[in-house]
Amino acid sequence: MQKFQLELLFQIIGIGSASGLFFKNESLFLISDNSKALYEYHLTDKKLDSHILLENPELPQENIPKKLKPDFESITPFGEDLCVFGSGSTENRNQMVQFNTYNKKAIKTLDLTDLYLSMQYFAEIKPEDFNIEGSVFDGQNWYFFQRGNGENGQNGVFTVSGENLENEFSIVYNSYKLPKIKGVRTSFTDAILLDETLYFLATAENSKSTYEDGEVLGSIIGSIDTKTMKLKSKQTISNKHKFEGLTLYKNNQDSLEFLLCEDKDSDVQQSDIYKLTLKK
Repeated sequence: MQKFQLELLFQIIGIGSASGLFFKNESLFLISDNSKALYEYHLTDKKLDSHILLENPELPQENIPKKLKPDFESITPFGEDLCVFGSGSTENRNQMVQFNTYNKKAIKTLDLTDLYLSMQYFAEIKPEDFNIEGSVFDGQNWYFFQRGNGENGQNGVFTVSGENLENEFSIVYNSYKLPKIKGVRTSFTDAILLDETLYFLATAENSKSTYEDGEVLGSIIGSIDTKTMKLKSKQTISNKHKFEGLTLYKNNQDSLEFLLCEDKDSDVQQSDIYKLTLKK
């Protein structure tokens, strides 16, 4: 990762605080950390659809109050389905919703409280420092990216295997010391898998809280080898953007193109989608 190009590709009106995305068949699926819906943006006709993930009439679809929001922060493909995960940063953010991309419906909801508590215990992470912001499934193992934006700055990746994510699982944990931007340590915000490499985003935000937002100082992209779970590369891509979503757009012969979404931590219903090109 020696050279890159970052450009604003398009803007989507109707969704704000974008926190994760997945590109498939000319559709861009997006989640927002203050919404209970999964959004689908059709690139060909520029149409935006929304699909309810949680049937809770007490919650609005968008701009859910911070204390009540499910805080959906990560999305990953699971066969022909998508799995959307809450961050686990408070007790009401422990849900996983499985969504079928063909019938466009949520088909399963899991309470991951036991898994998240086991992660905290295993990695010695305090509840107030726990914050899952990236998830990846490789067909056998799950990778969960702990964002170290709490007081103790604990960035790490949980590798989870087993029969299910509710009560039959085993955990391996690897911690990482990520680079700083303007004196502030970056922390994981999303990740995807390509071949045997995990590509991740990390952002520097001047806050010691997983709950309160802080000044955004920039973002990096990096990679981890799944065989060794060691950092392969890391590179600053912005000194002002808080990128929270990453998906593969095109795998070219000499370059990789990713789509990124930016969380502006506001109630404005607009999301900027960027294209990041990395030379192989």
